[in-house]
Parts: sequence; C-alpha cells; structure tokens
Amino acid sequence: MTATDPSLTALAQGWCALSLLHGRIEAHIEKALQSAHDLSVREYSLLDVLGRQHDGEGGHLQMKQVADAVVLSQSATTRLVTRLEDRGLLARYLCPTDRRGIYTDVTDTGRTLLEQARPTNEKALREALDQAATHPELAPLVRALEAHGVAA
Repeated sequence: MTATDPSLTALAQGWCALSLLHGRIEAHIEKALQSAHDLSVREYSLLDVLGRQHDGEGGHLQMKQVADAVVLSQSATTRLVTRLEDRGLLARYLCPTDRRGIYTDVTDTGRTLLEQARPTNEKALREALDQAATHPELAPLVRALEAHGVAA
C-alpha cells in the first residue's frame, strides 16, 4: 500500500468520521451529565463499570481491568477513584481472600446517583446519535451502531 492508495484514504476518512462521532457524542453526554448530576462522562463510566461487579467468580475487577474498561491509564483511573471516593460514591476494601488485593465498590450513594444518571446518559446518547445521523459523513456509522443494537 502507498499513501495514495484509495483504500488507505477511505480508511483514514472512516477513522476521522469515527473520531468525530465519538467526540460529538462524548461532548453531548458530558454536558447533560454535568448539568443534571455533577458527573463527568469518565466518572459516570467508572461508576457504571464498578456498578456491574458481582460477588461471583471473577466478579470484582482489579484496577488494571477497571482502567481498561474506562479507557484510562491506571494512574488516571486511580486518581478518578480517589476523587469519587472523596465524594462518598466509591469505597475501597481489602480482598477477603488475598489481603494484598484492594477492590473498589460503588457505595449506596454512588448507586443512587448512577441510577439517577443512567436515563440522562441514555437520553443524551440518543440525542447525539440522532443529531449525528443528519450528517452524511456520520450517518453510516450511526446506522452501523444501531444495527448492532449498541444504541437501540
């Protein structure tokens, strides 16, 4: 492949469109979550990931797994956990079977906020996708998401 290869150009254009769609969605959701719940997209995502943990085998995530799930570095994830812990939304505790392991869980206050914020997140996502669908370069990506049930 060369830099003038049409498939490379199409791939690059697709990547730019995907990046644009992601940025628009994230900005729209950020505004909605901040104004209604004083939460950033990253904070919401962290609460959502940790809120899905369970007591079964493999149900509690290590910090690296949490970082991967919210697409942040481990250090940025740790800082975010600390910030939400300071707000009373998360709590850390020692793993009962391995005292070296530290887990993070959503507090009752955090669960309440997450449940209040979830409809806001979903509504803002729908709005952002509907707006994006009106742009010819983004519409195919929106249709692809919807076809796979991601934004249904």
